[in-house]
Amino acid sequence: MLSFCLMVLVCLAPVVSAQSGETTITATATVKTAAGASATAPVTITIKRFSTDAERNELIAAIKSGGTAAARDLLAKREAIGTLALGPKSTPIKFAFARAMGADRLITAATSEPVLFLGAGTSEAKPKAGYDVALILLQVPASGTGTGELSPAAKIKVDEQGAVVTEDYGAEVVRLTNIAGK
Repeated sequence: MLSFCLMVLVCLAPVVSAQSGETTITATATVKTAAGASATAPVTITIKRFSTDAERNELIAAIKSGGTAAARDLLAKREAIGTLALGPKSTPIKFAFARAMGADRLITAATSEPVLFLGAGTSEAKPKAGYDVALILLQVPASGTGTGELSPAAKIKVDEQGAVVTEDYGAEVVRLTNIAGK
């Protein structure tokens, strides 16, 4: 179960939001199973604009009130602000929030639909109820390459401390490496 706090950063004080101009980020997605099998795929994330503080607050309120289903419904109504291309498949990004971390940027992005049901030993695993969004967390450095994680099918909720946490469909963490922004 992928339990990184991908969207926790959405709750933090905004530093870099609603930026203008298109951002393109490339990476390599890698997953390794407990049995030792591994796979990689190229990832390209294109963001036309970053989400505003108001959009972030609206998403957090939706998660608090109705969990993944409410977040999915809210995101589905929003205009695509970018795309997540994982291998040959492209999925619209409906939320992307950036925050400065020194010279780096921490970017949290979400889709209103799952990208891939990765699990059960196959990339053709069947959907399960409630794993309705995909989430991306990227650390994009000012120079060099960054890292991140992708939850291609996830549930999201707000815990007792007010942090937004994820539950991934698959048991394996999808790591993003060689992250470079343009």
